[in-house]
Amino acid sequence: MATWLTVSFASPSKPPRRAGFSLVELLVVFAIITVLIGLMLPAIQRVRGTVDALICQHRLRQIGLACHHYHLDMGTFPPGGIEWRPPGNTTRRQLSWCVFILPYLEQDLVYRQLDLNLPFDHPVNAPAAATVLSVFICPSSRRMEKLVQGRGACDYGGIYGERITSPNNPPKGMMLYDQPVRIAEVTDGLLTTLMISEDSGWKDGQWINGLNLFDQAYPINRAPPFENDIRSDHPGGAHGLFADGSVRFLHQNMALPVLAAICTRAQGEPISVDDLD
Repeated sequence: MATWLTVSFASPSKPPRRAGFSLVELLVVFAIITVLIGLMLPAIQRVRGTVDALICQHRLRQIGLACHHYHLDMGTFPPGGIEWRPPGNTTRRQLSWCVFILPYLEQDLVYRQLDLNLPFDHPVNAPAAATVLSVFICPSSRRMEKLVQGRGACDYGGIYGERITSPNNPPKGMMLYDQPVRIAEVTDGLLTTLMISEDSGWKDGQWINGLNLFDQAYPINRAPPFENDIRSDHPGGAHGLFADGSVRFLHQNMALPVLAAICTRAQGEPISVDDLD
């Protein structure tokens, strides 16, 4: 019987495949990633800006609710400040509206640490004053520090009136020194009367210091750095809290007569909510 012999021939061996990427491939990948990041960054920034704006609105609404709860208990809105001090005076208290609504913002502990018979910058009040309260800070604010002269910062200011159309004497706004305002006194209407607005990054903004009060003198976001006025780090305008508790975005191109009108409580200017858009 014949026996067949099968002979197999091995094919030439191939060189082993090299793992990893070449330098050119890595550069291409990095270039693609860079382009994608460049395309995504504006969208990410827009989303972040939107979120910051929503947080800012929420904080102003909290402040508005606190002011209305204060009115329910006291019969008036909180005073804009008490005992404003002229230059050189260190004895007057100069306490801010923020102080009086602390219990309505769930900040009873901070409130109880304060001695309201003493000035805002008295050493006894220093520990409480150094508390950074997020409700008074806009997340879009470009402040480098959350303390101003060792005291918690504030990016919101009370509306003392306006000096766009005429002198603010007597003061025309909602937040006055030593003179709390009642709802019945807001004859221009709560819906169109501004009570508090953003004053983001003002160098002396402190929640305890009664200087976070101002009469509007410039278009929104146009005041010089040394003036406290309506300003923000949001593009196109700033948020404002109205006397009815609502929060609206105030466009920086708002007509000056309308801006002046919303900063007064009883001047009788004929404006409507539609004028604010």
